[in-house]
Amino acid sequence: MQSLLSFFLASPESTPIPSWIWILMPVIAIVCAGVGVLVGIYVYRSYRNRKIGSTQAQADSILDFAREEAKSLKKEAINEAREENQRLKNETERQFRERNSELSKQENRMNQKEEALDKKEELLLKKLDQIDVQQKQLITQQGELNKRQQELDKSEQKIQQELERVAGMTQEEAKQVLVESMVADARKDAAGLVRKIEAEAKASGEQKAREIVATAIQRCASDQVSEMTVTTVPLPSDEMKGRLIGREGRNIRALENATGVELIIDDTPEVVILSGFDPVRRQIARITIEKLIADGRIHPARIEEMVEKVKRDMDVTIKDEGEAASFDTGVFGLHPEIIKLLGRLKFRTSYGQNVLRHSIEVSYIAGIMASELGLDVALAKRGALLHDIGKAVDQEIEGTHMQIGADLAKKYKESKEVVNCIASHHGDVEPMTVEAVIVAAADAVSGARPGARRESLENYVKRLEKLEEIANSFKGVQKSYAVQAGREIRIIVKPEEVNDETTVLLANDIARRIESELEYPGQIKVNVIRETRSVDFAK
Repeated sequence: MQSLLSFFLASPESTPIPSWIWILMPVIAIVCAGVGVLVGIYVYRSYRNRKIGSTQAQADSILDFAREEAKSLKKEAINEAREENQRLKNETERQFRERNSELSKQENRMNQKEEALDKKEELLLKKLDQIDVQQKQLITQQGELNKRQQELDKSEQKIQQELERVAGMTQEEAKQVLVESMVADARKDAAGLVRKIEAEAKASGEQKAREIVATAIQRCASDQVSEMTVTTVPLPSDEMKGRLIGREGRNIRALENATGVELIIDDTPEVVILSGFDPVRRQIARITIEKLIADGRIHPARIEEMVEKVKRDMDVTIKDEGEAASFDTGVFGLHPEIIKLLGRLKFRTSYGQNVLRHSIEVSYIAGIMASELGLDVALAKRGALLHDIGKAVDQEIEGTHMQIGADLAKKYKESKEVVNCIASHHGDVEPMTVEAVIVAAADAVSGARPGARRESLENYVKRLEKLEEIANSFKGVQKSYAVQAGREIRIIVKPEEVNDETTVLLANDIARRIESELEYPGQIKVNVIRETRSVDFAK
């Protein structure tokens, strides 16, 4: 090696290159190349092993992270499932409680009806007892009258004998004196009896009035309640009923919960019935169902979305209707809440008569009357327009619609004259002004005119004819007239057949006959008129 080094370090000119060097150089180059290849292979394998080890570590780290992430997701999924299960459980329990609450309310209403029937039965029993007592009193009075008649007969005989003996009267003259005496006594007794009966009638008048009101309510309550609390919605086909009910009843429950109205789906073809005391809610439910049928997508989420949209539209409609009523009647400066309450009256009916239209009509009539009499037209129209405002919320607040309306008017700063018009239009409160009297009169005119309240013309005419037929069937009646849309029957009697005392009995008999044979709302006034006219001519 040293010789080689010295050879290479030596000057090329001084030292000649041996031949074996040239032979050895390729071998050395090959050996060096092989050593380089081996070194490269070793270095590459070392790098690859380090790379594989690092990759394996990263893969293990990723797998560990993935396992941890999977466990975390699994726990979250389990927790979400548990929360969803708990939410569904709570929702089911809430619906169950609501259903139980509704059943309890229905049970309470049934109990109240039973109590009302029991009270009515007690009243009827008391009335029967009173009738028995009166019948016994009449039998006693009849015995007393018979006894009095016998005494009068004996007195007549004595007087006749005495008159014939003392005065030398004829029998006819004595009979005339006796008849006049008996007539005077009979009139005196009759007057006393009439005063007694009138006193008893005044004492029992309030009770009788209550019985009359209860009878009127009983006769027309069912039809009126059905008319005021039920709305029917036509369906394109009976298949739509199943879609409205939904799977396991979820659609119908969603509709009832969202609208507050009960849906009745029975065997009636292509019709569902909406039942509820709030007319605005029934209107919202009706429009919602119609829109759902037209849209075709019926599921709980869509139902809730549609109900909210219809409610917003309904609020706008109510406001527009109230503003239109205010504008049409010329009553301005009303509180915005009063405007909304007026709009709600569009969906409220009374005896089939739309309350908003009735209020507008009463306002027109009251304005005309006030104008003719030279009174405050603005006050009359304002009080008339608002006279039934309490009916907008009388399903939500206890009390009469007059009292509720007066309280609302006070709350929204209406004048005391307007408040009095509202409170006194049915006579519960004394009117303070002439305008309040005009409002009450206009209300009566609007409600009493033929056709104002829902009643078929045929039934209306039949009721009038039946009234006159019943009155004409009594002896002594000359002519009868049904007036005030059948609320009064005026009877003209023959004065030579019916005296003044008998007219009271005749009016009572006709009233009892009308009660037993006719069905009618409210009450009918029986007015018996007896008139005697004497006519002569001066020649």
